[in-house]
Amino acid sequence: MTTLPPLPMTRPKLTALARQKLPCSPRTIPRSELIKEKDDIDHYLEVNFKGLSKEEVAAYRNSYKKNVCVDMLRDGYHKSFTELFALAEKWDALREAARVRSLSWAQRPLEEQPDKLDHFYYYLTRAETAERKEYFEEVYNNLYALACYFNNSEDKWVRNHFYERCFKIAQVIKIDGGKKEAEAHGHMGLLFEEDGQLLEAAEHYEAFHQLTQGRIWKDETGRVLNLLACESLLRTYRLLSDKMLENKEYKQAIRILIKACEIAKEGNDRKMEGEASYYLGLAHLAAGEYETALAVLNTYGHYNKASEYFQQAFNTTADIMNVSLMDETKVHYGIAKAHQMMLTVNSCIEAADLTSLDYLLSWKDSRSDITPDPTTGEFRRSTMESLYHTSEFSEEESSEYDKSS
Repeated sequence: MTTLPPLPMTRPKLTALARQKLPCSPRTIPRSELIKEKDDIDHYLEVNFKGLSKEEVAAYRNSYKKNVCVDMLRDGYHKSFTELFALAEKWDALREAARVRSLSWAQRPLEEQPDKLDHFYYYLTRAETAERKEYFEEVYNNLYALACYFNNSEDKWVRNHFYERCFKIAQVIKIDGGKKEAEAHGHMGLLFEEDGQLLEAAEHYEAFHQLTQGRIWKDETGRVLNLLACESLLRTYRLLSDKMLENKEYKQAIRILIKACEIAKEGNDRKMEGEASYYLGLAHLAAGEYETALAVLNTYGHYNKASEYFQQAFNTTADIMNVSLMDETKVHYGIAKAHQMMLTVNSCIEAADLTSLDYLLSWKDSRSDITPDPTTGEFRRSTMESLYHTSEFSEEESSEYDKSS
C-alpha cells in the first residue's frame, strides 16, 4: 500500500468550523439530549462568535460529512459532490447489509472518519478541476492517489471504484506513450484476479504485458512494469491451468502453460522461467505424457521433483497391476534418478578436492556407507544411497530385458 503524505489543504470555512467539534462521540445520544445540545451550541455561538451567519451556525451543528458536501457544492464541484454522495450511500448500504446478515464489521461510519472525508474533498475536487482543463494525466494522478489511500482490507471496494475510474481516464491519455494505460490494465487485472474472475484478469494482464514490451517504465516503487506484467500473467495462467487440470482439460492446461513459458523467457528471469517449466512439466505428467514431462522438468534442473513424481506414477501403476504402463514409468523413474545422481557426481568432480574424491571412491567401492562431510558435519548418505539404488535399479532392469530377449 502506498503511503500518502498529509494533505496540504486549507479547509473551507464551514469544514474548519465543523472540525472544531471533532472527534465525534462514539456513544448513541438520546434525541432529548441532542435538542438540548443544539440549544447549548446556539447559546455558545451567540456569546462567543457574534457576527456568524446562519449558514456558519448550521455548519457548526451539521456533521462533518454534510459540511464537506455543502462546501463542494458552494465551490462549484458538482461532479465531486455527486461521486462522494454515491460512495457514502454505498458505504451505508454495505454496513446495513452486514448488520442484517449479523456479520461483525468493525468499519466505522464515514461521518466518524474526517481524514477520509478530507482525502475525498482534496483529490476529487483537484481531479474535477483538471478534467475541466482536459489535463487528463492530472485527473489520473489524483484518482490513483485515492485508490492508493483506500488500498486496505476494509476499504478495498473504494479502491476498486477508483481503479475503474483510472482505467476509463487512461484511455484518453496519449502524451505518455501508453504508460498510464498499461498501469491501469495492471490494476484492473488485479481487481478481477482478487474477485476470482481469472479469464477477465488474464485479458487485462495480457494488455498490460503487450503495452510494456520493450519499455523500461517503472512504477512508484521502482519495479520494472514489464517484469511485473510477466509475473502477474504467469500467476494468472497457473491459476487457470490448475482449474483446467482439476476438470481434466489437459490440452487446454498445457496450451496455456506453454504460453506462460514463452512469457517467462521474454522476462529474462531464470527463476520465473524455471517455475513456468516446472508447472508445464507437471501438466504433461498429469496428462500421462511422461517423456515430455521428463524433458520439460529437466530443462531447468527439476531433477528431484521429476524423480519424486515419476516414483509416484510408478507406485500407482504397480497398485493397479498395469504391467505395460508400470514398465514405462519404471524407465522414466530410472532416468530421472540418474539425472538427480549426476548433480552430486558433477559437484564432487568440479570441487576437485581430496574430500570429494574420497566420497566418490567410497561410493564406488561400497555403494552404501558414507562418512560425514568434515566441512559441514552432515551425512551425504541419502544422496549416495540414491546413487546406489539407482544403479541397482538399472541393473535389475537390464537383467529383466536380457531374460525377455
